Amino acid sequence: MQILDEPHPVPIPASPVQDQGMVHVIVVAGGAARRFQASGGAGNKLDAWLAGRPVLQHVLDAARASGLPVVLVRPPGGSPGLGDSIAQGVAQCRHAAGWLVVLGDMPLVSASLIVEVATCLVHRRTDVVVPVCAGRRGHPVGFPAHCRDDLLRLTGDVGARALVRQAERQGRLHALAVADAAIHQDVDTVTDLARLEGLLTGSGHSDE
Repeated sequence: MQILDEPHPVPIPASPVQDQGMVHVIVVAGGAARRFQASGGAGNKLDAWLAGRPVLQHVLDAARASGLPVVLVRPPGGSPGLGDSIAQGVAQCRHAAGWLVVLGDMPLVSASLIVEVATCLVHRRTDVVVPVCAGRRGHPVGFPAHCRDDLLRLTGDVGARALVRQAERQGRLHALAVADAAIHQDVDTVTDLARLEGLLTGSGHSDE
């Protein structure tokens, strides 16, 4: 794990469940990329070249440009699962006012989208925030401070889905309508990589 930088903080209003502080962006990048390799890709998909930069670099550049503190979770040898990666990231900034989980294989996610979700998280205070485009949920997902202990306990490959479902049952899930289909665009295979290359260079189109 690595704290990449601590840029200008975004102030969070005081509330009973959220101390004053900053929302942190956790970039999770600990996957083994087996599907990418099975599709003919070489090495880790996060290191694959995409429009002049590695896939992960696109994500990190957007996260840094958001103005929020950024934590990268990419342990040597990978992570046992997405849940483990999220827990490791939260452990690095456990006193944050909230967390945005950004997947390292989603290179079209922009700084403005990150800020939009983070701003909603600030205003909703106790709600988990999930972006929705064209009726489909996506990433990044925002978690308020009261989710800290649950996030720290995450393990396995399903990430924080159980927490999202729990928040929905409790009436604490906010669906944030966005116009950016980047919330659905990830790199799992070499075909995905080629499609996103086309989108970024203007030689392709999105099916979203």
